[in-house]
Amino acid sequence: MEPQSVSITTEYIKLEALLKLANLVSSGGEAKCLIQDGQVSVNGQVCRMRGKKLRPGDRVAFAGRELTVQ
Repeated sequence: MEPQSVSITTEYIKLEALLKLANLVSSGGEAKCLIQDGQVSVNGQVCRMRGKKLRPGDRVAFAGRELTVQ
């Protein structure tokens, strides 16, 4: 599957905010649970830090979808 690009206008975006911005979750609470359950990976590594700062070039995988921060 082709990665979906998500554009940000700041230096970074937090992981939970990226999942909400990309409409992969409906709330911050849902994002928190999924991240803490180890269902999200960042640059190929499982990430359990919902406040993880993502910068352009970072790749996030969740539920069979892949996002690239632009």
